[in-house]
Amino acid sequence: MGASHSIPLTTDTITLLHSNPRTTLFCQSRLQYPVFRLNPTNRIFKTQLKTMSQTSQVVPVNGGKVVVRETQDESSSRPINVDGIDQEVVDKMVYDALVWSSIHGLVVGDRSVKRSSTVPGVGMVHAPFALLPMPFPESQLKQAYDLAPIFNELVDQVSLDAKFLQDSLSRTKKADPFTSRLLDIHAKMLEINKKEEIRLGLHRSDYMLDEQTKLLLQIEMNTISSSFAGVSGLVGKLHRSLLSNYGEILGLNSKRIPDNAAVGQFSAALAKAWTEYNNPRAAVLFVVQAEERNMYDQHWLSVTLKEKYNISSSRKTLAEIDAEGELLPDGTLVVGGQIIGIVYFRAGYTPNDYPSESEWRARLLMEQSSAIKCPSISYHLAGTKKVQQELAKPNVLERFLDSKEDIAKLRKCFAGLWSLDDSDIVRKAIEMPELFVMKPQREGGGNNIYGNDVRETLIKLQKEGSEADAAYILMQRLFPAVSPTFLIREGICYKEDTISELGVYGAYLRNNENVILNDQCGYLMRTKVSSSDEGGVAAGFAVLDSLYLT
Repeated sequence: MGASHSIPLTTDTITLLHSNPRTTLFCQSRLQYPVFRLNPTNRIFKTQLKTMSQTSQVVPVNGGKVVVRETQDESSSRPINVDGIDQEVVDKMVYDALVWSSIHGLVVGDRSVKRSSTVPGVGMVHAPFALLPMPFPESQLKQAYDLAPIFNELVDQVSLDAKFLQDSLSRTKKADPFTSRLLDIHAKMLEINKKEEIRLGLHRSDYMLDEQTKLLLQIEMNTISSSFAGVSGLVGKLHRSLLSNYGEILGLNSKRIPDNAAVGQFSAALAKAWTEYNNPRAAVLFVVQAEERNMYDQHWLSVTLKEKYNISSSRKTLAEIDAEGELLPDGTLVVGGQIIGIVYFRAGYTPNDYPSESEWRARLLMEQSSAIKCPSISYHLAGTKKVQQELAKPNVLERFLDSKEDIAKLRKCFAGLWSLDDSDIVRKAIEMPELFVMKPQREGGGNNIYGNDVRETLIKLQKEGSEADAAYILMQRLFPAVSPTFLIREGICYKEDTISELGVYGAYLRNNENVILNDQCGYLMRTKVSSSDEGGVAAGFAVLDSLYLT
């Protein structure tokens, strides 16, 4: 678990040209490699690697028992025929789309303008977007929506099991200083018996649709700074506007683009949590990075809170919170003279956000307070990649969930995840690195290891013989379908072969034993050039997209 994945939209820093942590590596020659035809646990992968060309899928259910089921039906996300669209029509659509984006707030800060990341309204440019929505099976969107409340509940239950979190990350703690500091804060909260009676989670679970099996497989669960809820719904509105004018020419129906009220639902969840805090003078604190080109995605939430619910908010960096924050005797958090009811993290998920001890003091101060944290330190740790890998082991989900049906639904979407202390899997990854991705305990982009680098890194770690391997996990590389489409960046239209990733937002609010909210909150669709690895300007880039249900 963690904050975003194979499509390069970072958790919050709008590096739309650079990768979030990715599970996948898709190159133009990718089809020469064997594709995973199974959803393996460690044991199954070891014995079934040679049978991946079969049409059945091996899936662990009910505590590790192996059953064989046929792959899902052949209904798929057929690509839109972009080759058949007249260039004059494309040009008109691009122009209309750029106008629409500019006047409806589908914008980010322009990298070429220095103050664009600090001063609102300065140096705005349209967010990169796809000109047409991406076809996607309606049944699989429903599946992802149905999974959201289950994952929400799982995160909450995992967060309450302090021993599981500390034990799962014990080896990682020795190898990774950042995770170690997070665990130290968690341990301090245990020492002072700090209870989070009101727990708020604003999550996003990311998936890819496997090309051959048509199975929806999870990439990761993001529990901190799940970005783009503010602007993701605008892309669907943009596409509906375009299809209302050009749909007859294109043979597309605007009604096939699903509603996406992510900004409204996230704002409603924050408002409900504010109500539970029960102090009308309290504000919502957005914890942000010092420079943030994706500030407008965040402002959509804060403006909605004010206009719809009359709830005030403020924006502070960790350093500013350290300088201006204090705890009252009753645990109330005050920052800059303002009582804070909710701390909403849009920063703090990467070591880069903690350049000094000041930032760590701020994080500890907020955790010690009575403010509702989104996420709390335990929710944050529940979203780490190592915990994700531990949850994929046989019989572990049963520790946290009672419903066998819910457990089966989760296992159905799990991709292969392994610890590097599994020597057999490490050997397989060295032999066939193209089938794996090495993932460190990092969020925010550009950290994963692919291809021959996987082999070289694993061999290096073996030679060192230290516990440095505990900083990583291995994950099955996923292969979604490739389809051509138009990508718009800085007013220029590119026609590219692309792959896409679906993220589904979820909100969870609990006050002691009372679950107030547990639901899906819309989606984020991201599309990138299929040949890119870490997604640079030369190799390719990612854009915001929407769904066209098939």
